Amino acid sequence: MEPKPTSNLPDVCAPRDIMLQAAMIRLGDIDEEIQAGYNILRKYHKTVTIFGSARTPEDNPYYTRAVEVAEKLAGRGYAVVSGGGYGIMSAANQGAHTAVQKGAGKVGGESIAFNIKLPHEQHLNPYATESYEFQHFAPRKIVMTLYADAYIYFPGGFGTMDELTEILTLIQTGKTQKAPVILVGSKFWNKFDEFVKEAMLGEGTISAGDENLYTITDSVDEVIKLVTANKTYCSH
Repeated sequence: MEPKPTSNLPDVCAPRDIMLQAAMIRLGDIDEEIQAGYNILRKYHKTVTIFGSARTPEDNPYYTRAVEVAEKLAGRGYAVVSGGGYGIMSAANQGAHTAVQKGAGKVGGESIAFNIKLPHEQHLNPYATESYEFQHFAPRKIVMTLYADAYIYFPGGFGTMDELTEILTLIQTGKTQKAPVILVGSKFWNKFDEFVKEAMLGEGTISAGDENLYTITDSVDEVIKLVTANKTYCSH
């Protein structure tokens, strides 16, 4: 007669267990990273987070538009938050930095960069007035979506899509305050909009009304209008 098992747990796979333990050790400073990001954000009454591709060159119209959006918002007292890298992130910080310099000595926006340490591609742009470097994507994303007055998305890759669907999910499920989600660049985002309406809504995987959680525009003026119309937070 075979002995009864003394535990419901499966036999440990030693190599996998070692990898899991190493991962847990690496994740040990997540709370500290979130706290560090919070300590920066809490200093500003109004923040706007701008997302987009790290690969967008400076001569791209989207780069120019991101600079303009950030400068106008910073000039209205919004601290502009980006992922700290180059491309659209650099454009966002550049626009805010320009506004800060123009309004030296006045209370206004700042240029905040939440960078992430990667083996390649991601280096801190030179336009941040305040920055913090994360080791992990998860706490960085939490901080970048921590009660902003608006979330602005320029064309980007998988990272941008991840950040977009994250905030849409949080708003959809009521896990964060509703705020404007603005997609800049109709040529790029219309395909996403078609997928949401025809596939997701059409197949019933989202509810009616969820397709209205975001706005697609090409107008800098409309972006500013949408952001400043949000009166959820203090000091507007």
